[in-house]
Amino acid sequence: MFQPIVPSFLGKKIIQEINFLPVISRIDWRYFFHAWKLTGNYEGLNTLCDCETCKMQWLLRFKAEEREKASEAYQLMKDAKEVLRKGIGEKIFHLSAIVYFSNAHSKGEGISLTKEGEEILYLPMLRQQHASERNGFCLSIADFISPEEDYIGLFAVTVHGGDEWAENVQKEGDDYTALLIKSVADRLAEATAQWLHEKIRTEYWGYATKNNAEGIRPAFGYPSLPDLSLLFEANKLLNLNEIGITLSENGAMKPNASICGLHLSHPQASYFIVGKIGEDQKGEYAKQRGMTKEEIERWLVNNL
Repeated sequence: MFQPIVPSFLGKKIIQEINFLPVISRIDWRYFFHAWKLTGNYEGLNTLCDCETCKMQWLLRFKAEEREKASEAYQLMKDAKEVLRKGIGEKIFHLSAIVYFSNAHSKGEGISLTKEGEEILYLPMLRQQHASERNGFCLSIADFISPEEDYIGLFAVTVHGGDEWAENVQKEGDDYTALLIKSVADRLAEATAQWLHEKIRTEYWGYATKNNAEGIRPAFGYPSLPDLSLLFEANKLLNLNEIGITLSENGAMKPNASICGLHLSHPQASYFIVGKIGEDQKGEYAKQRGMTKEEIERWLVNNL
């Protein structure tokens, strides 16, 4: 039976000026190439030497008809590494994070966060209306929180400097480098979230030392947690301004290379896609959010 692990602290922790070294090693460059619509396996390209000899040896691994695209990937990676070197070396990029741990329990179709027995935040969750092919269940994030005593984490990470840098080079007419800066900053943000995930599971929360669970970190607006308006609820506890993140009225985060979400420690917690929801669930969920169906549809564009 699952026994919740008590975090090493309850409340908020701010981490400013995160060291780049452990973050860079966690960049998943596959998604960088996906963002540039370059398909193929370019594993190890980020560690390749920039000399012409290494480039030619690497290209010879590919079939003749694949080398043009591989050469494009090589140049793109070379340019991205230069952006990374400059962004770090000239102290343009800065990494920050914030974590909040709270007592919690599942309540109805949502999660109740409490402090000294009093509810401080309620997060309603959406449930799949078609059973998952993987396990045959209709899942909700709330399923991974105990109805009794449990804990939950909220987190946010951000990369400062990229937006301003990209805007400046774009004004100079260099759209390519501007896009490159933005895509590198996005990968840095995701790598920072991965770094923070590992710090949470092994140190800040420390549940991995007890049950070796991986845990999950679904972000607001993503498939398991599709209601972007919940960002505003999370912000009541996180106060994102403390690490320089601002929210627009439509839930866009500034800097753009920012991620905010939940952290769950249950050993069986997994990612899933909520998918399309019916009018019945949409209506009930809208009531929980204090909105009309039309208003909630604004935040659930991928689930209608």
